[in-house]
Amino acid sequence: MLQKYVFIGLAGAAGSVVRFILGTGIDAHWIYNFPLGTLVVNLIGCFILGWLTTFIFQFNKLNPSTKAALGTGLVGSFTTFSAFSVETVELILEAEWLIAFLYMIISMTGGLFMSWSGYRSGRNLWERQNSVMEDEI
Repeated sequence: MLQKYVFIGLAGAAGSVVRFILGTGIDAHWIYNFPLGTLVVNLIGCFILGWLTTFIFQFNKLNPSTKAALGTGLVGSFTTFSAFSVETVELILEAEWLIAFLYMIISMTGGLFMSWSGYRSGRNLWERQNSVMEDEI
């Protein structure tokens, strides 16, 4: 049981560091008042979790601690709903209504689309791999 928590913590630390590096790296090259770094990180995370769920997590050899570390730890700490929420509130408080609205719409629809894309990608890869394995038998 302790192993699962250690794996989640280590993966969470890695995910948050990668999020920080990627998000601040994007924002450093972005001059507009739109939180592009958080948006990109969250969209990538949505794709990765969809893909993990339908491809990597299907392997029966993957233990529950590893699944929790990848999903909850790594991807969970990589993405950030709280930053999205705070950035949206800040935009509203600055009367940047259009940017706040666009950020919300792009985040929600983009997140769903990226999750679906990751899901489909993982499922297609899983089905191809299974058909290759069946052909070998």
